Amino acid sequence: MDHVFYFDGDNEKISWKIETGESIAEQNREHVQMYKNKVTNLQSKYIAFHVGLFWAIGVFIIKNEDTVKVKFNEKTMFEHFKLNQEVNDEFIRKRTQFIKQLISQRKLKMEFELVESRKNI
Repeated sequence: MDHVFYFDGDNEKISWKIETGESIAEQNREHVQMYKNKVTNLQSKYIAFHVGLFWAIGVFIIKNEDTVKVKFNEKTMFEHFKLNQEVNDEFIRKRTQFIKQLISQRKLKMEFELVESRKNI
């Protein structure tokens, strides 16, 4: 199955949207207390990517060996995942580890695309 995955975040909340054929699943969450107003917008986007992917797997939208086209609205994140560029933020490195673990465990086929820098969802 093919999916298109959008996500966003700021220091107060995260959100994501997954398009699968004609179906769209959207979620919005306030950050848990330990992150609310304590993370940067970039860190929040990594949280949104991680939590959104985890959620989509947990509710059986994304299944093993599916194809996921991730739409990044942040050039740094796109370069990090597409070009394997390093990030000097320990928080982001840890989120990346979790994201890559999910991708590997579920044998997901990932495609990364940079989109116009605006709120996608």
